[in-house]
Amino acid sequence: MPTTSPQRSLELWGGLECTVVRIQDSYRNQIEETGHHRRLQDLDAIAALGIRTLRYPVLWETVAPDRPEACDWRWHDARLQRLRELGIAPIAGLVHHGSGPRYTSLLDPAFPDLLARHAERVAQRYPWITRFTPVNEPLTTARFSALYGHWYPHGRDVATMLRALYHECRGTLLAMRAIRRVTPEAQLIQTEDMGKVFSMPNLRHQADYENERRWLSFDLLCGRIDRRHSWHQAFLEAGISEAQLAEFVDAPCAPDIIGINHYLTSERFLDRRIRDYPEPFHPNGHPRYVDVQAVRVPQVDGLTGPDLRLREVWERYRLPIAVTEVHHGGARDDQLRWLKQVWDAAAGLKQEGVDMRAVTVWSLLGCVDWNSLLIERNGFYESGAFDVRCDPPRATAVAGAVKSLAHTGDFDHPALDGLGWWQRDDRYLAPVPREGEPRVIRTHRKLLITGSTGTLGRAFARICESRHLQHELLGRADMDIADPASVQAALLRHRPWAVINTAGYVRVADAAKEPERCFRENSVGAEVLAKACAELGIPYVTFSSDLVFDGSLGRPYVESDAVAPVGIYGQSKAEAERRVLQACPDHALVIRTSAFFGPWDRHNFVHLALREVAAGRPFEASDGVMVSPTYVPDLVHSTLDLVTDHEKGIWHLANPGMVSWYEFARQAAQQAGLDPGLVRRSADAGRAVTALSSERGLILPGFTNALQRYFRENTLPWEAQEGSRAVA
Repeated sequence: MPTTSPQRSLELWGGLECTVVRIQDSYRNQIEETGHHRRLQDLDAIAALGIRTLRYPVLWETVAPDRPEACDWRWHDARLQRLRELGIAPIAGLVHHGSGPRYTSLLDPAFPDLLARHAERVAQRYPWITRFTPVNEPLTTARFSALYGHWYPHGRDVATMLRALYHECRGTLLAMRAIRRVTPEAQLIQTEDMGKVFSMPNLRHQADYENERRWLSFDLLCGRIDRRHSWHQAFLEAGISEAQLAEFVDAPCAPDIIGINHYLTSERFLDRRIRDYPEPFHPNGHPRYVDVQAVRVPQVDGLTGPDLRLREVWERYRLPIAVTEVHHGGARDDQLRWLKQVWDAAAGLKQEGVDMRAVTVWSLLGCVDWNSLLIERNGFYESGAFDVRCDPPRATAVAGAVKSLAHTGDFDHPALDGLGWWQRDDRYLAPVPREGEPRVIRTHRKLLITGSTGTLGRAFARICESRHLQHELLGRADMDIADPASVQAALLRHRPWAVINTAGYVRVADAAKEPERCFRENSVGAEVLAKACAELGIPYVTFSSDLVFDGSLGRPYVESDAVAPVGIYGQSKAEAERRVLQACPDHALVIRTSAFFGPWDRHNFVHLALREVAAGRPFEASDGVMVSPTYVPDLVHSTLDLVTDHEKGIWHLANPGMVSWYEFARQAAQQAGLDPGLVRRSADAGRAVTALSSERGLILPGFTNALQRYFRENTLPWEAQEGSRAVA
């Protein structure tokens, strides 16, 4: 008889980042910030991936924000009804990193009873829901809210943290009792972040302390915190009585499924040797030791990872386990690698006999500002299976992986041939001497990049190296892109999984003198590559320019605006677009960009301007032409994400923001600490706006942010040279 593989027997769940957190007197709602509050159709897109179980919010703060009895169910009614129609079973979350509505808090003795009343109302209104998470990650929330002071009520001591944790867990106990009075078969899916702390020997006491603390929410709910428990006395000293603890011992509320959330930041390493670490990781006061991601230090190699943490949970509780959050906020290839690693870890444990039930793809719609734990409002967005910066949200390669997991129990992508940053030797915070060759994965699946002598081609090679994407960077001697025979031979020789064409004629001012050469390199070459990629079914990316527009529209151009090039260079790019999309409509991505500048070359506008100003010489720039400067690292990273996602058609990639060349140079000089007065307006014949915006999605950070990062990342001095330069 055929047997079911562990991958196929694992369930695939999904989840939406839905935190409603209070910081001082302000609330943040991730459902609003990712736009899901206004898009019912998101649920249809999720269902199309094959997900049939979804962690979904029915949050207390959004149902009854002002008074316990004043409930507004309209938003939830519409969405939960749609989930029923789609055949998706929700796991209802009632409090997600919150402290409750304004009339209560984690330190309010009435919090548990009030939460139970909300839970009972949810069960009565939606009696068909059978799985609940009354409080998401209670220990993590208690730490961030009552020990570290990040979130309301902003406590900063252990006793306050323990009181908050007690109220959350008692709220969970009472909530499940109330729910089960309505729905006797209701299950508790109790989630918690699960990591581990490692240390140098002289900090082992601190690591042991934190490693015992990590179990507190599960231990409390399972009735384990009796007089023999190492934290029993700490609870008493925090004001939690023997009788209050005994309530859990006498009538435990053990989870039906333990939900484990594990991130690359969940495992930590403690070290007193502060000077051995880069300054950003130094502590700002007591205690005097660094607390860094464990994967960043070599001392714990082989001791970290989701499989080890999940096995510890199983050995301690012997209860069914689900991974209830899998999310990584990095580059698309690392998102795929992390999902694959966690899925394979869970499947492997299931094969060993661990009662693993499911893996949950978290943040399906991404999340906002979690890199600052929601404390800062920078709009820092991390995409998930969908990118909500696009309207409607755009499916990413993660969505493709989810769909494959749902239908086959596995997925593949060429990006998986590389190692995640947490697996490579360059991840360490300090150089580590290594014996032998660095760990690599050999594969025939490579990117092919043209333009080895150009700024953009070299930038792609550099960033592919940093992202562990195997690639070949070719020059004219390796492949003449305008020669069909040369292109076909190179593609058959390298067999790439995608082609990125950065080659072409770039001397805009000289194009009118060499129109034939300009069209051959920009139009013919791009078309020849497109035809060859179309024949082989290879994704293809080529670059166009804002100069396909004449600048007369008076606003930034979007993808659907009609092209109207003025000069030869713009005409060659417009013709390239037409030919490429005609030759390769199913696989070609044409990226229009503008005025790019980067930290690794001297041949960009910012470097030229700063070189002159640093030498005390005037620098002239046009104040009549408005552009969208584009930071090369952002352009390359986003392009790699898009080709990984198999996007096609025309896409505008520029850092949002519109400035004249003159203002661009002034801002750069000012940020460099130079005299912006040396930047002078050149004589302009007229005004034009060739800035780019996008109707497909603004996926690059803003211009101001990009310029700030340029100064942090620039590797080249602004050497003084003779002669000034005017830029039109």
